[in-house]
Amino acid sequence: MALDRLFRRRRTRGGGRDVPELWLKCPACEAQIYKKDLEANLMVCPECGYHFRMDVVERVRLLADEGSFEPTTGHVLPEDPLRFRDTEPYAERLARYQQKTGRPDAIYGGTCTVGRVPAVLLAMDYAFAGGSMGSVVGEEIARGAERAASEGRALVIVAASGGARMQEAALSLMQMAKTTMALDRLWERRLPYVSILTDPTTGGVTASFATLADVVLAEPGALIGFAGPRVIKQTIRQDLPEGFQRSEFLLQHGLLDRVVPRSELKATLARILRLLHPEGAQADGA
Repeated sequence: MALDRLFRRRRTRGGGRDVPELWLKCPACEAQIYKKDLEANLMVCPECGYHFRMDVVERVRLLADEGSFEPTTGHVLPEDPLRFRDTEPYAERLARYQQKTGRPDAIYGGTCTVGRVPAVLLAMDYAFAGGSMGSVVGEEIARGAERAASEGRALVIVAASGGARMQEAALSLMQMAKTTMALDRLWERRLPYVSILTDPTTGGVTASFATLADVVLAEPGALIGFAGPRVIKQTIRQDLPEGFQRSEFLLQHGLLDRVVPRSELKATLARILRLLHPEGAQADGA
């Protein structure tokens, strides 16, 4: 019996409880990885360096200075003004994602320091509706930018999203303009904004705040773009270049400033903020 079949998630007889997955297969090199080893390695394959998606709480723990993080999100709740229904009512879909993640919507963040530089740190949660940007995500990002401006903090956003949330229709598309306008206050104060693009970052998120930062970083191999590769290929009826819409391809073509492995992300981010933030020199000398 193959190792992955032996340890895959299954139901116990009669009890109805899930048996936890102990091993995962790397989608890039197909290596069998013990889950605890993968978690200890920041969800990066130890064999080939493939970057698995990371839980938002662990993401914040990775980037924020220890003991400095104070959550500010979670107080804005989503609504269903359109009474939208596709394969299920939107309200039921929201309730299911909320139960799964323990959060009201697809974003988590707060205030902290990064390398002793004061910051607002926000991370999009791909586990919640594919990290899609609805009214709550747009509002939390706008509030985060405004808080950073009013308190003299840097802004750091970790993007992971399938784009605008279709169940909120035009309301979700309006968040593109809302988040972009909120960044103006930050730039007026000459405070830095660093965007970290992870796999995947697509749609209206890519077309708005995610690529408007002073510095745009990305993790290795992340899918980044507006429409997906398959849609583009079907539209232009041409074969796409190898690695199209991956971090390394976009770095070569000028969309990104740097591709940074997860193990180096905190140190790189801290160095950037110390260089760009008005209080960075003090933090560097502390």
